Amino acid sequence: MKAQRMMWIAWPAFLVAGLMELVVFGLVDPQDLQWFGHPLALSRQGVYTLAFFVFWALTMVSSGLTTLLAMSPFEVNRCPVPPTERPQDCARDNNCC
Repeated sequence: MKAQRMMWIAWPAFLVAGLMELVVFGLVDPQDLQWFGHPLALSRQGVYTLAFFVFWALTMVSSGLTTLLAMSPFEVNRCPVPPTERPQDCARDNNCC
């Protein structure tokens, strides 16, 4: 289930990052970019690669937050340890799982 949920996050984020890459670099030449007034010390391919991973990370965070907010309170608060294996001082309710 966790692998499936991770794919719900990573795959759409990958597709959106690819689209963002096309749109941004269809309008901006990587050689014209500057960082604090200095030209970037990366090749065009390096800028494309770095930008893609930044776009991917940002869209994964967005997709991850959406997935987290879509979870029910039971899923968020569910104790992963079976009731019979929990320590005595566990604050979780034994009837929850």
